Amino acid sequence: MQVKHLLLIAILAMTAACSSTKDVVDENLSEVELYQQAQTDLDNNSYTSATTKLKALESRYPFGRYADQAQLELIYANYKNAEPEAAKSAAERFIRLHPQHPNVDYAYYLKGLTSFDQDVGLLARFLPLDMTKRDPGAARDSYNEFAQLTSRFPNSRYAPDAKQRMIYLRNLLASYEIHVAHYYLSRQAYVAAANRGRYVVENFQETPSVGDGLAVMTEAYQRLHLDQLEATSLETLKLNYPDHPSLQDGQFVPQVAEADNRSWLSKYTLGLIESRPPLPPGETRANQDVIKQYQDAKDAIPAELKPQDENGDVIEEQEPEALGNNEDRSWFSYMTFGVFD
Repeated sequence: MQVKHLLLIAILAMTAACSSTKDVVDENLSEVELYQQAQTDLDNNSYTSATTKLKALESRYPFGRYADQAQLELIYANYKNAEPEAAKSAAERFIRLHPQHPNVDYAYYLKGLTSFDQDVGLLARFLPLDMTKRDPGAARDSYNEFAQLTSRFPNSRYAPDAKQRMIYLRNLLASYEIHVAHYYLSRQAYVAAANRGRYVVENFQETPSVGDGLAVMTEAYQRLHLDQLEATSLETLKLNYPDHPSLQDGQFVPQVAEADNRSWLSKYTLGLIESRPPLPPGETRANQDVIKQYQDAKDAIPAELKPQDENGDVIEEQEPEALGNNEDRSWFSYMTFGVFD
């Protein structure tokens, strides 16, 4: 059924595009006649025709009795005609020209409403898309615009609806941050994941995503072997969100599986052939690569540039003796695991 709806809408849109002609406004119409015709078009959902007449009314009678009202209704006509940029531009123009107008709060409200609906495109109306995984740019703009309305006009008739939409947008923005944090966890960017989780906890209090932010922090600190930070985050999670999905029988269970960094050869041979040895706790491939680059650069230094003794021989740097050197250990030391060394 959804596919049929999409096909029907596409056919109707193509038909309308092919058969539409540019509206021509009679130059002899008076201000009242133009306004009445625009109102008739708005009532009939003919928003393109209404937009043309409202623009003509504003340009022909800029100081007329309907000039301000035409500018307001032009915002609405562009919004209903799915032209968000034109609607926001018209709203910003009205706010700039009439900051003390009795209905300027309506311009603020329509501006926020335009951004609110901007992400809900044709596909989102008919397909089950998760809006929390999409770019939140328009949602963030809408939240800020509704915030301006509620702060400047707290007693406006549009303020209650704007506040309810702000709650929804705040929850959406927090969920988006959690999705980004989970992506960082899957990419082993644990510091970035921890920062995203902390950002949610600090800036999106009273949203359902705060528990997820604490879980992300706990998991990221666990991967980074930061035991104290992990324990603090986990204790806060248990205290405030004991029923969180990451807690099973009081124990923390990571939500993102640790990535398998083995080479394709190691995976296909089930680990029988390891191209590179596994990393010790706290060590990273990047750190090993930096050390290797340093060693290669040091080996590439010409002999004449290296420090020499009085006989002209190159002085080799002494490598520090590794802790736990096994070369001189006796069999007794091996048998007692070094307890009596």
